[in-house]
Amino acid sequence: MAIRLPKEYEMLCNQCSMSLAGGCTIQGVCGKDPDLNSLQEALLYGIKGTSAYYYHALEVGYDDPRIGHFLSKALYSTLTNVNFDKNRFLQLVLENGRVHLEAMKLLDKAYVETFGRPEPVEVPTGTAEGHGILVTGHSYKALYELLKQIEERGLEDEIKVYTHAEMFPAHAYPELKKFKALYGNWGGSWLYQKKEFAEFPGVIVGTSNCVQQPTKAYQDRIFTTGIAGLEGVPHVEDYNFEPVIERALETSRMKAYDGGKLLTGFHHTNVLAMKDKLIELINEGKIRHIFVVGGCDTPHTGMGYYERLTELIPKDALILSAACGKFRYNARDYGTIEGIPRFLDFGQCNNVYSIIEIAIALANELGTDVNSLPVSIVLSWMEQKAVAILYSLLYLGIKGIYIGPKPPEFLTPNIFEILRKKFELKLISDPEKDLREMLSKGISVDESAPLAEELE
Repeated sequence: MAIRLPKEYEMLCNQCSMSLAGGCTIQGVCGKDPDLNSLQEALLYGIKGTSAYYYHALEVGYDDPRIGHFLSKALYSTLTNVNFDKNRFLQLVLENGRVHLEAMKLLDKAYVETFGRPEPVEVPTGTAEGHGILVTGHSYKALYELLKQIEERGLEDEIKVYTHAEMFPAHAYPELKKFKALYGNWGGSWLYQKKEFAEFPGVIVGTSNCVQQPTKAYQDRIFTTGIAGLEGVPHVEDYNFEPVIERALETSRMKAYDGGKLLTGFHHTNVLAMKDKLIELINEGKIRHIFVVGGCDTPHTGMGYYERLTELIPKDALILSAACGKFRYNARDYGTIEGIPRFLDFGQCNNVYSIIEIAIALANELGTDVNSLPVSIVLSWMEQKAVAILYSLLYLGIKGIYIGPKPPEFLTPNIFEILRKKFELKLISDPEKDLREMLSKGISVDESAPLAEELE
């Protein structure tokens, strides 16, 4: 997250001993100017996002040393007195997008080969009889180890495991849903966890980012594992969940409750299996447009835009979504188009990779000019993983992306204007106005861009 500076400051850099008292705020003693500082921060935030997905691939034993090599190169480039060339930093940001695409591809391969190909599934949002453990975050490895240990102790009927936020799509993976203890989903995005965790009577496990310091209401019932850590909260080492299981058995039993179901589990493999049907519906005009609406949830009031936009999208259009922002609008009944659900949840933020694969395949099949794809992309961002995903889309040469709910504070007006002009980035405005524009234009792709090359 960028530091909010007083208006009279143009930058803040305090990374070396030459820094002025309180940091360099107008220009660096080294010669760095605010635009260069902005580009360095933009690169740093992007590689933070890439590191998250790379970490989760490493968790299950999958590695690509080229990703690690780029991370070290990119970090080194931001040291004092290394690189003052703004154009090279713009190229590094786009290279970050390329490498991030590889990281998402690696993680998708890691999860599919470890946990099986995702399958569409309706997930209960109520509760089952018994003690409960709620798992939040992104680490399917941690969830798998917990479920396995519950099974090994013969406690599947005593303890039920619930997913929260970005863990929700775990229900779609065969090697996870085979466990009897995995029951349903509790709550929505990370944004409401303090309220939702307080209401959950069992134990909570945080496995990655998107955890917050607990309130007294559940401080004695929460654990962390893996990369996650909270002040004063016990940390599970080496996936030994015995303390979590024992604490769960001490908590109140939950009563059975039917809270309805949510659909998840879409993936490029199962969507492209019905490619012929999709092409037929597109050619017949029964699917007029495809909207990619996804990204982070954030407390910004502008998130109401995404709730309204998805409500307004016409019934002859599909909505493809991923990441936790979807919890604001995924419970609606969007209906179907000749048996194909109009709302397709692809899972975690890294599963944007699947959406890219589908776009490439459909465009190839349609034989359409890449600048006439009936697709619009509308992203919400809160943190660095979403930033890295945006870089991947820019690297692919995609123009006309809508972003919100606000522009990044770490970009100076000059740098944001360069990106806006080069990639036709648009800030969200009024959902009715934006929707009319999206339906008339969609996205475009540079003819020399990597995505265009894949479509030839």
